[in-house]
Amino acid sequence: MRNTVAIAWKETKSYFGSPMAYVVGAVFLALTGYFFVSSISRPFAEATIRGWLLPATFFFVFWAPALTMRLFAEEQKLGTLELLLTAPVRDWEVVLGKFLASLGILVGTLALTLYYVLLLFWFGDPDVGPLLSGYLGILLYGSACLAIGLFASSLTSNQIVAAIVGSGVLLLMTLADQAAQIVGGIASRVLEQISLTAHFDDFARGVIDTHNVVYYLLVTVFVLFLTERNLDSRRWR
Repeated sequence: MRNTVAIAWKETKSYFGSPMAYVVGAVFLALTGYFFVSSISRPFAEATIRGWLLPATFFFVFWAPALTMRLFAEEQKLGTLELLLTAPVRDWEVVLGKFLASLGILVGTLALTLYYVLLLFWFGDPDVGPLLSGYLGILLYGSACLAIGLFASSLTSNQIVAAIVGSGVLLLMTLADQAAQIVGGIASRVLEQISLTAHFDDFARGVIDTHNVVYYLLVTVFVLFLTERNLDSRRWR
């Protein structure tokens, strides 16, 4: 675990040593801020964060790959990944350390959105339940997106290609529920189950369904496992 923490700390310092963390954080806050203000400016607006939560799930299609694209791709391009893998550190410690660094950026960015919640309490009387479930849902949703972005970064040494692959996979999983409305039968049920957004609606409404929690955790763990397997396969190339 000490190796994992060391890798996470190194990557966190790298984020803040470059404009990356500041740019992706500012873009996320600007977009969510716009939708938050729009949602509470309507006549008879509700004191809720749902107005920016749902659009934020679509932002993650591009936001998460932008944040994770360099984590493995840059190491492969510079040739430092082989040095890291020959060091006395396990593959899963490398994967988990890099994932935790990106997750830390996500948590920090979401923490800044608590300003919206303070405004709701200042000017209104929001229900605490939907606020808590909404933040739990967006954290789980973002974790799954970051894991997919990290896996895409492990596939190539080109950061742009990693971002495109990650965004493509996330876009397919985001729009799967809409495709489910077009097709029918078993295909429709399968698409609904793999859709990232279909499992998020309950959180936005203030409902914490264990089925949805398990879904996001399984996606995150499974994709991180695939990333670890991909790293391990490099030893045999």
